[in-house]
Amino acid sequence: MSTPVRIAIVDDHPMVAEGIEAILETYDDLTVVGTLTNGQEAIDRIARLAPDVILLDLNMPQVNGLSATEIILERRPETRILILSMHDSSEYIASALSHGAMGYILKDVPTEEIKRAIDTVMAGERYLCPGATASLTPRTEGNREQLTNREQTILLQLAQGKSNKEVALALDISVRTVETHRKNIKRKLDIASTAGLTRYALEHGVLQGTGTEI
Repeated sequence: MSTPVRIAIVDDHPMVAEGIEAILETYDDLTVVGTLTNGQEAIDRIARLAPDVILLDLNMPQVNGLSATEIILERRPETRILILSMHDSSEYIASALSHGAMGYILKDVPTEEIKRAIDTVMAGERYLCPGATASLTPRTEGNREQLTNREQTILLQLAQGKSNKEVALALDISVRTVETHRKNIKRKLDIASTAGLTRYALEHGVLQGTGTEI
């Protein structure tokens, strides 16, 4: 018999988390390894819990679902994240996908739909709630795909003249993760050089208020 899929549930509403846990525990091939109340708690406990899939609420105190998604995937890239939300707009869904989530599920879906979403992302495929196909188109600023909050933070660090190693130390992530973010930033902005990133940061006010001169 195969090992059950390890599930973590992150939601600041205990009744929601407990309800989802009760549903998932009825399946023999799933096991809930933790129910957490906010994004920071999920970040702090991700290594110990080692979930295969995280059902993650969007709107939470301390660290929201989008920021938590990026940080969790930096620390444990093999984790599949399913965003939980009451919002079914394409903007919310596109934002979740751009931050690295593998799927987006509404909180009011039938029980079997939650299981279907977990099975889908465990198979390496993206799950979207019904009617969300249009959300696969990236959000854009002009013809450019928007940077996530984490990418903006790293852009600021790079524009201040910091090396990949210095950024990694400042944000407590690996140099390889910084390099990956750096490549994604350059791709999204269609900028090839560090000087180009600095110029973009200056032109778009990223460096305003930092007290740093470039």
